[in-house]
Amino acid sequence: MKNRILTLVVLLLATISFSQSDKRLKGIEKELNSILENTKAPGFAVAIVEGDKLIYSNGFGYSDYENKVPVDGNTLFAIGSSTKAFTSALLGILREKDQLSFDDNPRKHIPELEFYNNDLNNNVIIKDLMRHSTGLPRHDGAWYFFPSHDKDSLIMRLKHQEPFTGIRQQWFYNNFGFLAQGVITEKITGKSWEENIEEQFFQPLGMDRSKTTIDGMKESNNIAVGYELKDNKDIKKMDYYDIAGMSPAGSINSSVNDMSKWLMMWINDGKYKDEQIIPANYVKEAMTSQVVVAGGVPNKELPNVHFANYGYGWFLHSYKGHYLVEHGGNIDGFSASVGFFPTDSLGIVVLANQNGSAVPRLVRNTVADYMLKVDKTAWAKKYKEDIEEALRAQAEVEEDAEISNVKNTQPSHIKLDYTGTFENEGYGKFDIVLENDSLYATLNDEKLFLNHFHYDTFEFLDVVEGKVDTTGIGKSLKISFTTNVAGDIDYAKMSIEPTLDAIEFKRTPNSIDVDAETLQSYVGKYDLAGTEIKAYIKDENMLYVFVPGQPEYELVPTAEHKFNFKVLEGFKVEFLESDDGAIDQVKFIQPNGTFVATRKEE
Repeated sequence: MKNRILTLVVLLLATISFSQSDKRLKGIEKELNSILENTKAPGFAVAIVEGDKLIYSNGFGYSDYENKVPVDGNTLFAIGSSTKAFTSALLGILREKDQLSFDDNPRKHIPELEFYNNDLNNNVIIKDLMRHSTGLPRHDGAWYFFPSHDKDSLIMRLKHQEPFTGIRQQWFYNNFGFLAQGVITEKITGKSWEENIEEQFFQPLGMDRSKTTIDGMKESNNIAVGYELKDNKDIKKMDYYDIAGMSPAGSINSSVNDMSKWLMMWINDGKYKDEQIIPANYVKEAMTSQVVVAGGVPNKELPNVHFANYGYGWFLHSYKGHYLVEHGGNIDGFSASVGFFPTDSLGIVVLANQNGSAVPRLVRNTVADYMLKVDKTAWAKKYKEDIEEALRAQAEVEEDAEISNVKNTQPSHIKLDYTGTFENEGYGKFDIVLENDSLYATLNDEKLFLNHFHYDTFEFLDVVEGKVDTTGIGKSLKISFTTNVAGDIDYAKMSIEPTLDAIEFKRTPNSIDVDAETLQSYVGKYDLAGTEIKAYIKDENMLYVFVPGQPEYELVPTAEHKFNFKVLEGFKVEFLESDDGAIDQVKFIQPNGTFVATRKEE
């Protein structure tokens, strides 16, 4: 304990000494500590760049909250979507080498790529991927809930992802566009996106601690643990999220000291220590407005916000009359802001180990107020006031949600009928199983409990250390089930893409194993009003039925004596036993009725 106290004292003295080396920053620690306190954040780090110099770097709070390990300028954090500017910059380098044009159709470089319709297939250009103008919404559930380390398999999902507007009609954030950019770099260079990032940026910039994968971060020292703030009071540890094959959209892990070098390069027209890392013409283009994010004019609440546009992997704003190029980042347990004021030669990077945190924005704005010599805003105080108002509004929303829950309703089916495999080709597949009379699903390798909400709607609740976390009741993601004309559960729907109708996942019932002897008991000829129907085995113990004039149908066992037609939805077969236990009838359950055939004597 004494050693820990001594370490903190030494750190505090070093911080004060460092901050006072630039008079413009006098007193800033008080403001930054106030942000840490009001946001209840475990910790954060901040670095300030001016021209080609790092003029400030410091950590606040803890990288490991439980063990009270302090943050410093070399602590590694996940930077999330602040990765995007790296990915687009790779394309800038390839364009300089005449290996692509931003006006190319991405399918020129990824021949197997297909979009939802021919309008997208024929008219999307690489530039649309870089500035979020494809007309596709986020579809983030397709990679977040169904991750894959295979970038190509993720790319294949685009074919089944519906747009919500036309190409270049509206800006809308889309991570898959940045995945596609990363895959383009792989196809052209013959190297992985990860290798390209390391060779083109990490090595020449001396970003020695930065990693492109979460595994690389875990294997490093001085790494931050991610946290969330539960109910605005409890700081809870979160598991690291492996973004896997979606890496070009947000997998970099870095420190503020490493990221300061990245910012120096941008401020100095793509140069770092006299080496041209990124072409100067690309730097200018990337931080120039390529698409309007949102329209409007300054208002009373935000009088100094004059525009909100997007370049290539960068958001573009005005901040108190100064041109700001910035991109945030959020991934489980971490938040980031990486930005610079090009005409002021000022760069600011803030990395925090708090999920969905306001810390990076508050710290960035506070630092900007000091460095730009503009009227200062009490950002910590403003945040405290805003969060109190937001909590009041949230309470009202939760009351409305409670009202929307219809009490005293029951599911239309027994629990077993909701089990099976559910799949959407644009997203992925998941299983619902029955354990100890409870329904569970697995999404992103996490076990979730299906809590009945009302009618055929359930909600996903986390399972923590083997116990269901009931704090999410009424607030969690909902899943609704539909039935076909035969009365079977056929689809599950989840509202995980706000711009579109609920995403549908087709159900395939769980099959059971049936031994050869039991299968043989079904084999024979059955009479249905004069029509002979045959049941027989082939293809390694697979049961089939044949009706004259129709193709043969493979049957999938779902329960004792019960089968579904493999290729016909809503068609089922049940073999019936006589009093002596022998199979003497077969029942065909179809959308147009139920028909019983009797076994014929051999």
